[in-house]
Amino acid sequence: MNQDTICAIATAQGGAIGTIRVSGPDAITFTEKIFTPSNKKIKLSDRSPYTLTFGHIINNGEVIDEVLVSLFKAPHSYTGENSTEITCHGSAYILQQVMQLLIAAGCRMATPGEFTQRAFLNGKMDLSQAEAVADLIASSSAATHRLAMSQIRGGFSQELIALQQQLLNFTSMIELELDFSEEDVEFADRAALRLLADNIEQTLTRLVHSFNVGNAIKNGVPVAIIGETNAGKSTLLNLLLNEEKAIVSDIHGTTRDVIEDTVNIGGITFRFIDTAGIRETNDTIESIGIERTFQKLEQAEIVLWMIDSSNASTQLDSLAQRVLPHCENKQLILVFNKADLITPKLTEELTQKANDLLKDATGSYIFISAKEHQNTADLEKLLIESAHLPTVTQNDVIVTNIRHHEALTHALESIHRVQQGLEMHISGDFLSQDIRECIHFLSEISGSITTDDVLGNIFKNFCIGK
Repeated sequence: MNQDTICAIATAQGGAIGTIRVSGPDAITFTEKIFTPSNKKIKLSDRSPYTLTFGHIINNGEVIDEVLVSLFKAPHSYTGENSTEITCHGSAYILQQVMQLLIAAGCRMATPGEFTQRAFLNGKMDLSQAEAVADLIASSSAATHRLAMSQIRGGFSQELIALQQQLLNFTSMIELELDFSEEDVEFADRAALRLLADNIEQTLTRLVHSFNVGNAIKNGVPVAIIGETNAGKSTLLNLLLNEEKAIVSDIHGTTRDVIEDTVNIGGITFRFIDTAGIRETNDTIESIGIERTFQKLEQAEIVLWMIDSSNASTQLDSLAQRVLPHCENKQLILVFNKADLITPKLTEELTQKANDLLKDATGSYIFISAKEHQNTADLEKLLIESAHLPTVTQNDVIVTNIRHHEALTHALESIHRVQQGLEMHISGDFLSQDIRECIHFLSEISGSITTDDVLGNIFKNFCIGK
């Protein structure tokens, strides 16, 4: 249990108001040393919790600022410890002065995520809920916000705890059988265990598969923009991002490396990847860029194949065999760029060619002019449709955390061994071992089984003050 008292600035710089958090056994005592309430008759420590007290921060008789102090008493606080929050003006000078006074009074500077880590250690939340706090702070769309809120509310944890308890009940019965091995009795109903294992396998499979959706919502749907040189890939990227991210030039081979950035379109975060133009070249650097193009193509869920409409037939014929094999199980969108420069007859011919090309691929096509902003709004609608992301509510349980995904994958492997063991009628001690492995991996997610290394790795990515 932590015995020291920590403090940190909890608000971003530049705001009109700033807040400093203090937590620990002496949080109220140390705050009293630097804070003088306007009503001096009642000490801060004698006031009721969940109240605001107006007063001043004073240093050697000099008033630093007028402040409000929020009071929380253990265990009814975010961390489960005595806590105060000092709200002052947002001046960087004032905030630093208050911090220095608190440290002089006996506090120490909090490490990143230490307030939330203490909340976990004090049983205020489990580890998956603690991780969701960071996701909530980082949420940049309605979907990521809903997923983080769902996890903070404990829906994910409750589902896992229910699975753990059912498995624990069975393994206890199986291990009891081992104590009576000479009597050859069975306390655990194998048929019921088989049914339970099948139900758990279905639940774990659903959660593992949900990671694809969760990862896309959290980190953005990866969209690779590919095509020959000078097809307009960089122009389209700049248009979608609404900034000059990539160099646009008539010179072939301008983009030689991968350029990535994210943008929110219709409530969905897309991670656009502008790649080097695909062509035959003797330039070593450009060849490396083209190689990376195909690497990113493999990682993408949506592929925007940019085609210069004035030279579309040649580009389609030359790249189809190289591009299409990499687009299996992906959404392929043929983007005929510079459509404002071609005739209606050529548009009709390319439409037929696109339909023929997409017979064996999942996708669609569109004619645009990135330079003239023609049909680009329709392209954005097409991207939203191609993402195939479900509408997310705060009641949905979707895995977004890679650590959780790995633990669930291992738990699923363990339950598969349980199913196989039941089919093969293996002895109870082997069944019990596989069941306990499954329980172990589920416990890693909630944090009921964890190590200091795991905790350190999780909380180091938090912001200071949370």
